[in-house]
Amino acid sequence: MEHPHNTYHKLEDVIGCKWSVSVLLAVGEGVHRPGALERHIEGISAKVLSERLRKLTRYGLLEKRSFPEIPPRTEYSLTLSGYKLIAIIQQINDLDGKLRKAGND
Repeated sequence: MEHPHNTYHKLEDVIGCKWSVSVLLAVGEGVHRPGALERHIEGISAKVLSERLRKLTRYGLLEKRSFPEIPPRTEYSLTLSGYKLIAIIQQINDLDGKLRKAGND
């Protein structure tokens, strides 16, 4: 069993990085290939995208599939943990919207 501190550190690393959240949300919206993700996420560089994809895969939030084609094709998809985290991110976003609306009333 993983130590809770390690899990929290990973969560903090993912949620604390706008690029990680953007990558997760984009994959959740159906953007699966690195080139398409780079075009979809405004402002992200290929280097940062590659780092985030590796980290999110290592953390078990994304699954990488490589196809032995020419040219090679790679696709990413959410794992069950990735879907669960996106649901939490969406709940936080919904709460933020409600709080902003309540502050404007």
